[in-house]
This record gives sequence, structure tokens and C-alpha cells, in this order.
Amino acid sequence: MLFGVRILDLSRVLAGPLCTMILGDLGADIIKVERPIVGDDTRGWGPPFDAAGRSAYYLSINRNKLGIAADLDSAEDLALIERLLRTADVVVDNFRSGTLERRGLGPNRWCADRPDLIWCTITGFGLSSDRPGYDFVAQAECGWMAITGDPSGDPMKAGVALADILAGKDAAIAVLGALVRKSRTGKGGRFSVSLADSARAALVNVAQNALVSGRDATRWGNAHPNLVPYEMFHAADREIVIAVGSDAQWVACCRALGLDELADDPALATNVGRLAQRDRIVRAITRRVGENQAAHWADRLSRAGVPNGLVQTVLEALRDTAASPVTGVPPSVPGTIRFEPPGLDEHGSQIRAAGWGAFRGL
Repeated sequence: MLFGVRILDLSRVLAGPLCTMILGDLGADIIKVERPIVGDDTRGWGPPFDAAGRSAYYLSINRNKLGIAADLDSAEDLALIERLLRTADVVVDNFRSGTLERRGLGPNRWCADRPDLIWCTITGFGLSSDRPGYDFVAQAECGWMAITGDPSGDPMKAGVALADILAGKDAAIAVLGALVRKSRTGKGGRFSVSLADSARAALVNVAQNALVSGRDATRWGNAHPNLVPYEMFHAADREIVIAVGSDAQWVACCRALGLDELADDPALATNVGRLAQRDRIVRAITRRVGENQAAHWADRLSRAGVPNGLVQTVLEALRDTAASPVTGVPPSVPGTIRFEPPGLDEHGSQIRAAGWGAFRGL
């Protein structure tokens, strides 16, 4: 899809490398630039490390790239980066404000000199803020932790760095949009994506609930503020999630569970009525589901067309996929895996000799 598109990756940690990996999965040529000696911060974010000493964190977001180590304070290396910039289609960076400008690599200057260049900067809190961007902080400040966790417990972050992940995906979407515009007009341009903006936008219906009602959102644990039943239940052996999203699914759910008295109650025929009697419904389903194993209920619910799923571990979730200890989880976009994540400066000699030509013959 993006074959021949040249993307210079000046980012590190998670959001930026995830963005460029997605674009690489779609076929783009990615050159990842890292600091000499230590490289991307995530190279040291372990254990676990694989047999070659590569951290699992680094491996998860850096496939489909060629790698070079370059010191931006070295005149020779700076000249190399400038050579790559002259013929790059896209640049992705997440440097703090002023870092690139002090070295003559200011995005605004380069975009002015090259109106066709697309430059995406990923920040924590916007171009006007110099605060370092970390996912945990974004989750705290953007409302996520206030609505995550048990209602009687502490605010809780998501189990993955989801603000970083969303920002990386938003950046990839923005780059794709900019490439479409460039194909039509010949114009590139600079734009930015922030963890904070991506995290706030991801509040979607929770934010809208608060805006419409004027009441702040609260924590619901595994329940749903707008739907009943839509939560986790304990079967005799393990947990199962039941997610009823329509009135027809409600009746089917009750029949599958043998709770005909609920299915036949006109007061529960609509979602509004079910919300009003949440406790009664949850108590009845909790008792019934606990009487048998989760697989039994999953089979009955699935045959009735009721959305449900067993609560699986990470390894269980990956069991039937082509996930790899080296190249990670398969692409979530229609892409392919061409290269393993590069070792530090693994392709440095080829890139120094041939620039973007290093991709030829690979």
C-alpha cells in the first residue's frame, strides 16, 4: 500500500515507534535513527530479554525498519540526517521542543524549504508544552483513571499503555491523511498529535454522558453505565463476560440462562427499565451463572446469539494467532512483516553508503 514511501523515524519509546511500525507494516520504507551506544530507551526496558539480549518491549514496536545510530551533536552524523531528510516523504519525531531546532533540524524550517515534506511531531501535551509525555500521566490527567477500577477501590490505569498506543495510531492515521492530500495537491506540512488529546478523545461516550447529564463520570468496575447486563460474571470454574446490547439480545440471554421470569417481565423489556433494576438483574444472573462452568454458558449464549466471552490470559489470547517472540503480534492493519526489529546500528553502514537505497534488494 505504501511501497516506496520513505519515512524517517526520529522517535523513541512507544507512540512514535508504534506509528512508524504500522506504516512499515503497510509497506513504507522506515529508517529508525537512534542514539549511539544506548539507542532507543526501550532497549533497556526489561527483563524480559530474548536470547539475543533484545528487550521484549523494544521488539514489540520496531519491526519493518532499518536501523542506524547517529549522534545529532556530530557534524558528520547531522549531515547524514540532512541527506536523508532531503528525500524523505515523512518524518516522525517526539523530541521535546527546541531539541531539533538547536541542531538545525527544526521541522518548521524543513517544511518551509520542502513544501512537499510531511512532518508529524508526537508530544505529551501539545507543541506549546515542554512537559515530558508519559502514558501514566496522561491516563491520570485525562479522566481515564477516574473511571477505571472497582467503584470502592483506588483509581486505576489501563493494563497497557493505551494513551501511547492511541496517540501512535492517531499519528499513523494523520500521516495517511497527509499522504492522500500530498498525492492530490503536492503539499505536505507539519502537524502534531499528543497523548493528552488522544486520551481525551478516547473518552467518547463517557465524556458525552458527563456533558449531557452535567454529572461527572464514576467508576463502574466491569459493569457499564448505560447497559444492563454488560459485565463479568463468575461461573463455577472461571469468569465469563456477558454483553447485552439490544432488547432482543436481552430476551435471548434470559432464555439461554433459563431465567424466563426476567424475559417475560414487561418492566425489563427496554434498556431504560433494565437500568432501573440493575441490582435485581445482576443478582439473578450471578446466581445462575455460578451453577455451571463457563464453557457451558458460553455455548448456550453463543447459540442464542448473545455476545459473550471467557476472560482469557494474554497467552490464551495469543494462542491461535501468528504472534512471534521476535516480531510480536501480527499487524492489526492489512500489512506484512518483512524485517525483524533492527539491532542498534544494524544497517548503519548500508545507510551511510546508500541512504534510502539501502532498501534496494532487501
